[in-house]
Amino acid sequence: MITLISGTNRPASLTRAIVSLYASKLEEKGMAYQILDLAELPEDFVISALYDYTGKNEAFNKLGAMVANSEKFVFVVPEYNGSFPGVLKAFIDGLDYPFTFKNKKAALVGLSSGMQGGLLATSHLTDIFNYLGMHVLAQKLKLAFISKNFDGKELTNELYAQLLEEQVESFINF
Repeated sequence: MITLISGTNRPASLTRAIVSLYASKLEEKGMAYQILDLAELPEDFVISALYDYTGKNEAFNKLGAMVANSEKFVFVVPEYNGSFPGVLKAFIDGLDYPFTFKNKKAALVGLSSGMQGGLLATSHLTDIFNYLGMHVLAQKLKLAFISKNFDGKELTNELYAQLLEEQVESFINF
């Protein structure tokens, strides 16, 4: 089972729309997947689910179990302030350390409204996953100027569409 993670809690985000596009590509190839949208995190999870409250927030535990029971992940992450969203870091921090990601596999898709396509976000996230013992697919998709290259359903930039297809294929075989 592949878990697709929408790496922001912003409602109705382009990140979530890219997750849906990625899911359709996996579906075309007959791959099983589930979607974990950080917009579904409890609003107070940094208080009610972390540290002394570990295991006490059922809504957070449900999302954490999706991660714990998966071996492969696709993280779609927007670039926020030169990195990835803090809500994603807080979510990762709330998972069982160091076992949640150890020896598992991930693919990363970065997106941004600017010209770097989430380069810094995916780089920072790779460092964290390496530290946690997760294997990250070297082929990272970086989608720059996302609002100009995505119509809400499909990538309108032919190169981006090709790179997405290539990453999906590589990740299936990873």
